[in-house]
Amino acid sequence: MEEYRIAVIPGDGIGPEVMDEAVRTLNAAAKKDGTFSFHFDTFPWGCEYYLKNGEMMPADALDTLKAYDAILLGAVGFPGVPDHISLRDLLLKIRHGFDEYINVRPVKLLPGAPCPLAGAKPEDIDMIFIRENSEGEYYGTGSWLYRDTPQEVVIQDSVFSRKGCERVIRYAFDLARKEKKSLTSISKGNALNYSMVFWDQIFEEVGKDYPDVEKKHLLVDAASMFMVKDPKRFGIVVTSNLFGDILTDLGAAISGGMGLAAGANLNPDRTFPSMFEPIHGSAPDIAGQGIANPLASVWSAAQLLEFLGHKDQADRALEAIATLLREHRDLTPDMGGTASTSECGKAIEALMLA
Repeated sequence: MEEYRIAVIPGDGIGPEVMDEAVRTLNAAAKKDGTFSFHFDTFPWGCEYYLKNGEMMPADALDTLKAYDAILLGAVGFPGVPDHISLRDLLLKIRHGFDEYINVRPVKLLPGAPCPLAGAKPEDIDMIFIRENSEGEYYGTGSWLYRDTPQEVVIQDSVFSRKGCERVIRYAFDLARKEKKSLTSISKGNALNYSMVFWDQIFEEVGKDYPDVEKKHLLVDAASMFMVKDPKRFGIVVTSNLFGDILTDLGAAISGGMGLAAGANLNPDRTFPSMFEPIHGSAPDIAGQGIANPLASVWSAAQLLEFLGHKDQADRALEAIATLLREHRDLTPDMGGTASTSECGKAIEALMLA
């Protein structure tokens, strides 16, 4: 029996609560399958750790995490710690340090999930965003000049390398070919006359190797409009770090809400561990009340299962989510139910084991 070692970083706010249900889901998948198991080690890093130690995680954290097969992250961020510290000194440090250059975020409307778009059906909203995850607008370099003077100037660099753009675009083309879906590149080449013109150029270059894939291109403002007016036009989507971050939150809004929004940070080369997380944030206003929606965390656990090669169990987890939504049972208050976080997670577990 193969044992996978998983590093668990519950993080802040509702992170520990939803993380318990992700772990429960993975253990249920292992028990149902019978050919693999999980060993979990938990690390208390995050904002509370920062307030006690002056750092979001220890200096040698990446060396510690390097030994694991994958990482589960709950949430990062809490009042009292500036957001640019909580994000950049944990989540982005792991993404960059482990070259997790592919971010995968499904935008899929499951039957029974709430949707604000009038008349939208599940078959109308079924897309996968492939977001560049290691450079671009979030590279983190720049300058802050003449602080606290009338001449104060801030420069935020965006870094787009040929290697970085080509590998994420090629990954998206491969996925589009595999899924037999169209591929839409989203940029802003009319205004960003260096970075996005470069992105568009590389999309065209790589696209020549995929004559069988239907290729589309949209400016980010038009893409935002079409995601609301005509979401069925999208299959696989590839875009930059910033645009992908913003558009996938819009995607969550039209496909059931943030409580169903999952994300995978992949190192496809498997040189380093990949990281899986719900993207709803730490929600400090409801932390500790036992009402947080764990389904996004369960969905991210399904992404982990698929990445490890257990797609059948990943599909079982997604079907379990769909069953709760379809039957409108064991759902948390944000989804119109009365279940607690753990009751929802236990319902998923029962369906996984059935």
